[in-house]
Amino acid sequence: MNEAAPPNDTCAGLILLARNPTDSVTEGFLPAAARLGLAVALLTDQPDAHREAYGRYARERGGDGPPGGGALPGRLDIVPCDVPDFRAVIARIGALAGRVGPPAAVFTNSDHLQAQAALAADYFGLPGKDWRAALRTKNKAELRRALTAAGLDTVRSAELPPEGDPAGHGVPYPCVLKPREGVASEDVFLVANDAELAARCHEIRARRPDAPLVLEEYLDGTLHTLETLGDGHTLHPLASFRTDVSPPPHFIEERLHLLPEPPRPATDEVLAHLRALGVGFGACHTEYVDQGGRARIIEVNYRAIGDRCDLALAEALDLPLFELVLRVHLGERLPRTLAARRGVRVRMEYVCADRAGTLKAAPDARVREAGGVRLDYRPLRETGERHPLYRTNRDFLGVLRAAGPDEGRIDAAVREFLAAHRWEIVP
Repeated sequence: MNEAAPPNDTCAGLILLARNPTDSVTEGFLPAAARLGLAVALLTDQPDAHREAYGRYARERGGDGPPGGGALPGRLDIVPCDVPDFRAVIARIGALAGRVGPPAAVFTNSDHLQAQAALAADYFGLPGKDWRAALRTKNKAELRRALTAAGLDTVRSAELPPEGDPAGHGVPYPCVLKPREGVASEDVFLVANDAELAARCHEIRARRPDAPLVLEEYLDGTLHTLETLGDGHTLHPLASFRTDVSPPPHFIEERLHLLPEPPRPATDEVLAHLRALGVGFGACHTEYVDQGGRARIIEVNYRAIGDRCDLALAEALDLPLFELVLRVHLGERLPRTLAARRGVRVRMEYVCADRAGTLKAAPDARVREAGGVRLDYRPLRETGERHPLYRTNRDFLGVLRAAGPDEGRIDAAVREFLAAHRWEIVP
C-alpha cells in the first residue's frame, strides 16, 4: 500500500472515500474492486487506521484468512484527504487525475460522505448519486420535510437549534430525540416529558455542542429494513431484515433476522418513499416500522447495510453484491431481474457490552457447521481494550452469523453458542 500514486503511474480506476475502516470496505468493496481488476485510491482523513486495518487483514489472509474474505486490490493507494470537505475531495481527485489520468468512478459507503462523493462524481462527469438526495437522506429534518411535501407520510417533528430552550416544540410525548445528522443510534433517546427532553438535550450538547437535534413522533411497531440496489433506472428490493432493538430509552440493535422475501405491501410503500426522495442509485439501507402493513420510515441510509449484514446478505442471496454496487458506479446498468437465491434464513446476533471496562476474555473468530446451521463468529473488540459504555453499536463485542434453512434450528444453535462462551469485562 502506497501513500499516493506517483507521477506517470497507472490510473487509479476507483476513487473510494472513507473515514474510519469498516468491514464493509475491507472485506466487501475492496476485494470486489480487486475482482473487477480496479486499482483503488482510497481518500481518507484517517490514513494510519486504514494502513493498520489492511495490514492486519493481509496478515490474516497469510494464514487461513478471514472467513469468506477476498484479496485486496493489487494497487491500493491510501491518500490523506480532508474527506468531509467536498472541495478538498475534488481538489485531491483533480491532482491525482493530473498525474495518473481520470478516475473511472467515485464511490463511498460512508454515511458521512455520500453528498461529498456525489458532488465529486458530478464534478468529474462520472456516474453517481444525486447530491440532493444524498443530503436529503442524511439530514433527518430534510427527510421529514420531503416526505411530507410528497404527501406520502407525515411524521410530526421539530428541529432544535444547538442553543436555546427545547420547550414549545409541538411534538407529542413520548417522542424520539436524535442528532439531525447522526448515525448508528448514537445519542438517540425516547423522552417522555419536558424534563427528560431538557436533560437529554443537555447531555447530547455536552458531547456535540454544535449539532442540531431533531425531535420526532415515536413510531411504535415492528422494526424492519429494506435493502435496495438501483442504477437510476431500475430499483431492486433485494432483501428485508426484521430487527430487535433494546428496550427504551435507547435503540441498540440486538439482532436481525433475514426474512424469506421483502414483505408486501410495506415494500412497495418504501419504494415509493425512496423514489420521492430521489433515491435509486447504488445501495440503500432503509429502516421502517410496519404498522399493520403500513410502512412508516424511521431513516434512510444511502449506502449498504453495515455491521457485517452486507457480507451475510451477499452470501445468503448468492449475489456478487459488492461488485454490482461498484459496477453501477462505473456506469453499468443492472439486469432487469436479479437471480437472488431465496430460502436461506440468517440471524445476526450482536454480543453487547453491558458495562464500561476492559474486555478481559472473549472467544476468537471461528466458523463451524452443525445440524445444518453454519455459525460464523467474528470479534468486534480486541481483548485488552478499554471502553466506556456508549449505548450504541460501538458497544458490540462480537457478531454471530447463523445461517440455515430452518429458523428453529438457527435459534437453538445461537443459544447453544452463547451459552458455551463467555465475554468478561473487568473495571
